[in-house]
Amino acid sequence: MGRVAAPYGVHGWVKVLPLTAAPETLLAHRQWWIRKRDDDGPWQPHDLESGKRHGATLLAQLSGLADREAAARLSGADIGVPRGALPAAGENEFYWADLVGLAVVNRQGVKLGSVAAVEDFGAHPLLRVTDDAGVARLIPFVAAYIDGVDMAQRRIDVDWQPDY
Repeated sequence: MGRVAAPYGVHGWVKVLPLTAAPETLLAHRQWWIRKRDDDGPWQPHDLESGKRHGATLLAQLSGLADREAAARLSGADIGVPRGALPAAGENEFYWADLVGLAVVNRQGVKLGSVAAVEDFGAHPLLRVTDDAGVARLIPFVAAYIDGVDMAQRRIDVDWQPDY
């Protein structure tokens, strides 16, 4: 749902980079689960005590963060909420987590690999597709290249060549 970017101020607030289409929806969840990215340890719950939109980011005060140093220790950490707390995806909408693991097949029937991650660097989401040999490719998740997503078949059909 987001990532802790940095501490904000001296009272334990954090600046958050939301990874949702509507950033303020993260503020509707009263409890956030946070996991540091570098150690892949367990998710830890933090109550959202206060929060607000701040441009393209969010500012949040979380339980257990009394000062800037405590907030700084969470820099780079992932923010999530329980799956059951999320609304159902609409027609032709997908939660990125649901795309991970799906097979990616081009129009010629060549399996390019499976989705290892979905990345977003601003313009549009990118599928990080890794094949059996460990070769990774990035495929834009846009209508020009994505022919369809079949969740039942666990497959994404694309207009993409192996040598791109």
